[in-house]
Amino acid sequence: MSQDPPPSDPPRRQAAPRKTTTASAEKPAARKTAARKSASAAGKSGDSVRVAKSGAELPAKPSAPRRSAGPAAASIPASSNATRPSAASATRKPAGSDHPPLASSASASNSSQPASPPPWAAEPIPEPRPEPTARKKKGDKVAAASGRAHPADASTRSMRVIELLIRGIKEPWRSRIREYLILMRMDRPVGALLLLWPTWWGLWFAANDFPPIGTLLIFTLGVFVMRAAGCVINDYADHGWLDAHVERTRERPMAAGRVSRREAILLFAGLLAFAFMLVLFTNALTIQLSFVGAAIAAVYPFSKRYTHLAQVVLGAAFGWSIPMAFAAVTGEVPALAWLLFLANVLFSTYYDTEYAMVDRADDIRVGAKSTAILFGDADVPIIGILMGTFLFAMLLAGTRAELIWPFFASLAVAAGLLGRQLWLIRNRERGACLAAFRNNNWVGCVLWIGLLLALAIR
Repeated sequence: MSQDPPPSDPPRRQAAPRKTTTASAEKPAARKTAARKSASAAGKSGDSVRVAKSGAELPAKPSAPRRSAGPAAASIPASSNATRPSAASATRKPAGSDHPPLASSASASNSSQPASPPPWAAEPIPEPRPEPTARKKKGDKVAAASGRAHPADASTRSMRVIELLIRGIKEPWRSRIREYLILMRMDRPVGALLLLWPTWWGLWFAANDFPPIGTLLIFTLGVFVMRAAGCVINDYADHGWLDAHVERTRERPMAAGRVSRREAILLFAGLLAFAFMLVLFTNALTIQLSFVGAAIAAVYPFSKRYTHLAQVVLGAAFGWSIPMAFAAVTGEVPALAWLLFLANVLFSTYYDTEYAMVDRADDIRVGAKSTAILFGDADVPIIGILMGTFLFAMLLAGTRAELIWPFFASLAVAAGLLGRQLWLIRNRERGACLAAFRNNNWVGCVLWIGLLLALAIR
């Protein structure tokens, strides 16, 4: 009896590579997704798949990872070494479904790096905004104008004038002359004007009219020369122990080391000699009074080391031109001259106290003395009292000289300016105190204009 051969396994049918060309042609263009293109590319490369009896596609044995040419593969960085699944296993399509293949969750988990966005989805990187430019200080503007460092309170306009005047001088003389002019405070003319107005008060009060032209020129030029000499000796006394430690003054020529002590002494002596030559064109009484004025000017810079009343000493030095003006015009020094001298001491004391309020913190730290430190928290009320006393002294002088309404009107305008100064310094801010100090230039000018008009139309 013959034995039947053992049943053999039914032959397996090998799935042919999927042809997607017809299907892809029949489907609309919107259904051509990145996953189908990837599967089509994998089928063409010869990957085999097993087909179950139900007709569903099953993934074949994993083969070596291949790079897909489709957009899905392009989204993965080329430098990534992570293992990629085969194209057949990357997508599954249920039998008889017309929907596009669904991405496998395993393919997302196998990626070790997030896919970079396509180029069209990348947002443009905004350009960084430039940082706001810091507001330049006044000293920085002056330094930029002349190319050198200068004190923080220097006047930009005055520095431009200085540069214009020395433009034709060759180096190194130009640099030295520039430093000497700054040492003489030619970069800050407001101080000279604060000395000029009281001097002109004295000349017009003494002449009771327009003063002699020669005397006017001598005293006007002498104001600038003596003020320059006083500034030189002031920096000579203060450059080491005070100016070098104060923010506002540390760039002055001597404090910064650009001018030596010997140069300063020679410059001071030369300015005094020139001022004395001017006085020689006046009378003997004026010459005698000039020695007293020079002594007071030389003492003032050292007074701030020993007394808080240095501003009073400055007022005496600045006001000494008034008795000298009376002596030069009338040959004597009457009581009216001393009344004006007292008014100018009050004038200088209160405005230099405003000036000292700017540096009060630095002066306390260094050990300098001033009325701003002496007055303390009562500085603003005391300055107000000094202002009122000054106006009252000027009122008495105008009454004694029998002046008419323009002078008294100028006193009213000056009172308004002084009221504004009190408002400015109420919070004791540095910038406001400095602005109030500079405003006194207009106080002196207004009073001189009122005096001039009163004498002209009387």
